Amino acid sequence: MSAIHRRQFIKQLGISAATLPFLVGLPSLGLASPARPRQRLVVMFSPNGTIPPAFWPDETGKDFKLKEILSPLEAFKERMLILHGLSNKVRGDGDGHMRGMSCLLTGIELFPGNIQGGSDTPAGWASGISIDQEIKNFFQSKEETRTRFGSLEFGVSVTDRADPWTRMSYAGPNKPVAPVSDPYQMYGKLYGQLKDKENLSSILDDVREDLKKVRKLISAEDRRLLDDHEALVRQMEKEIGEASRQKLRVAPPSLEEGVADQNDNVPRLSRMQIDLLVNSFVNDMARVATLQYTKSVGQARMNWLDIKDGHHGLSHEPDKNEEALAKLIKINKWFCGELRYLTEKLANTPEPGGAGNLLDHTLIIWTNELGKGNSHTLDNIPFILLGGGFGFEMGRSLKFEKVPHNRLHLALAHGAGHRLETFGKPALCEGGPLKLS
Repeated sequence: MSAIHRRQFIKQLGISAATLPFLVGLPSLGLASPARPRQRLVVMFSPNGTIPPAFWPDETGKDFKLKEILSPLEAFKERMLILHGLSNKVRGDGDGHMRGMSCLLTGIELFPGNIQGGSDTPAGWASGISIDQEIKNFFQSKEETRTRFGSLEFGVSVTDRADPWTRMSYAGPNKPVAPVSDPYQMYGKLYGQLKDKENLSSILDDVREDLKKVRKLISAEDRRLLDDHEALVRQMEKEIGEASRQKLRVAPPSLEEGVADQNDNVPRLSRMQIDLLVNSFVNDMARVATLQYTKSVGQARMNWLDIKDGHHGLSHEPDKNEEALAKLIKINKWFCGELRYLTEKLANTPEPGGAGNLLDHTLIIWTNELGKGNSHTLDNIPFILLGGGFGFEMGRSLKFEKVPHNRLHLALAHGAGHRLETFGKPALCEGGPLKLS
């Protein structure tokens, strides 16, 4: 019997709705829940706020026009969801850039700490998990959605320094996840051959036994830290096994050789990382990824755009400085062009073993730590959504009134099938997930 819509089934057979839960699992009735289509999430970050008049459409609904910064995405207007009016309402320690960056995906306060920013209150790391890692854990908890890595964190010219300005992904409280900024290192992680697996396995065995000995000599608090180290050992062992078993659907991309991680190479590094990201999705190595350009307070000099000023310095110029404004529009439009490259590459790649293309099953989010650079506002944070896979109604420009961005994160979780009641700071989840479908 072919699948019948539940309401039709009840009506046609004249049975009560109360009976349905006892029947939906019976395969012969065709009412068993269909398998969820493959879902993927990419969060792309660029820093220092945007230029609102050149970014946000004036119109709402389906009939909207893209401003200069978003114009590279004209071909994808119908696959686009523009969310104006989302605010990072997380307060507490740290300056606007710190809270803007490390609360962006976590939606919860920073721990007290000794990292001094531009405010009077120093801060530490975020006190909760980020939404990308939450969804990654949800996917990894089920056999049908589990992948080798779960998530991959790509960086483009991210500084080696680790602080709340440089980290947006968190595996948990006080657990920042560092992006991999060197595409050759990422290539090795994805495709490198472990030439001496037996040796490495032996080392891990020795480490495990040593950790057991140390455990008896340390405090309860230190044992919790040791648990994290042991989890890392187990993850390494798992990756060794899975790397040898995984068969690639497509070959690794060919990377240009000798591209140093330097400011003037950012355009080439960006394309290399995007190529690796898409290839990792085709080979189903992960279903969650982040793509982080520089960092909060990022000072990249866009020489390839004939702009010699540092990005962060320019973002502090007053609105009346028309020359600075024109440069900032050009910079943000360039980031949008990189987003278009990613979107096009996903759209032009067939979905492995399924219908449509990768973009049909991938939701991309482009965001920022600030709404506007020179005011350091955490209101009207840019959130541009592209693609599919999460059940949102695309092709719209929506305006909200200072809605906590936690509610977007809840909508993402629900779109992935993860029915969280709150995410991040519970008080900022009032009203539940944003209604985007």
